[in-house]
Amino acid sequence: MNGIGLLKNIVKEYSWGSYTAIPALLGKKPPYHKPQAELWMGAHPSGSSMIKTENGWESLYSLIRRYPDEILGKSCAKKFGGELPFLFKVIAASEPLSIQAHPNRTLAKKGFTRENRQGISPGSSIRNYRDDKHKPELVCALTDFKALCGFRKIPDILNLFKKVCPGSLGKAIYALENNPDSSGLKMFISCLMELGDERKKKVISEADRNVRSFTCDEPAFGCVARLIESHPTDIGVLSPLYLNLVSLSPGQAVFLPSGQLHAYLGGTALELMADSDNVVRGGLTQKHIDPVELLKIVNFRSHRVNMILPVKNRKEYVYKTSAREFTLSKIIIDTCSTYAGPQRRNAEIILCIKGRAVITGAEGNRLNLSRGKSVIVPASEKYYRIDGNATLYKAQTPF
Repeated sequence: MNGIGLLKNIVKEYSWGSYTAIPALLGKKPPYHKPQAELWMGAHPSGSSMIKTENGWESLYSLIRRYPDEILGKSCAKKFGGELPFLFKVIAASEPLSIQAHPNRTLAKKGFTRENRQGISPGSSIRNYRDDKHKPELVCALTDFKALCGFRKIPDILNLFKKVCPGSLGKAIYALENNPDSSGLKMFISCLMELGDERKKKVISEADRNVRSFTCDEPAFGCVARLIESHPTDIGVLSPLYLNLVSLSPGQAVFLPSGQLHAYLGGTALELMADSDNVVRGGLTQKHIDPVELLKIVNFRSHRVNMILPVKNRKEYVYKTSAREFTLSKIIIDTCSTYAGPQRRNAEIILCIKGRAVITGAEGNRLNLSRGKSVIVPASEKYYRIDGNATLYKAQTPF
């Protein structure tokens, strides 16, 4: 592979996607005829980007397998087995996504091995573990973005449930009140997920009556009411009562480590994650759910959600996380400033979300970047700069 390469990316069409957000980003006239949910930038086998080379469009996944050191960088290729360790996405949610969590490395390896031994095909709809990797992720809002992330403090959970389901869940609430720690919380969530159909109807019916009375008191109640309208038989509609309700403004981000229960409710965002497709779901979806497996991988500690704002480093703004696979940064250029890429680095994927720019490589090759265009800068590229008037986001593996 020679030089910086223009990417052609896969768009995933799911029912919860938007008819307008991703088409508008890519310069297509919205509304599109199908909901477009995710734009994938990376080398994942189930949705690899294509890269423009002298031979035409080639799979980035295949090119990295042929030239791992040149594209990824020698240290990165060695550390991550010759694979690009991150997947960069734009996600556009017009409806809530499933309640889900991702396994840590140990559980991912065990689960992947177990499902292989069980003979579950890689593409099966009932498969939880499609690889043996963990999947921490960073979500950075491009528009106002709402999500559920991690467990509320137990006193807050008790207060909300006492208002919403005091009759139908009285025993479960009492049990949590007498065991207000992570083990008690796990038992409480397990109780919710294991409700039989008739009991579930009673719980949701009581919740539906009560949240409408308290909607003005607490945003979570309005969220429950909206979820009941779209998922009237799914106990996951109560998730805003036990998960933190988070509202991100453009530019704000949240880091989700492995094991953190979450669900995205709506908006458009960047999502940067370890290159894994392991998702274990617990509700709010027509896809396969596995509450038993979900309870094994979820971290049941309560905590506040910390918003991440980027920190300036040279001419970019970096979102700091504990992930070793990826780092996200924001680059803003105008007619008075040029961005020069670092000399020591691993592979980078750069996406333009606003304006126009030109990226110039070490040998003078130039590529135009406009809204929705993305490029990969291989580690072997000795130098590059970006000129223009634009806002860009860069995904890379820390050096």
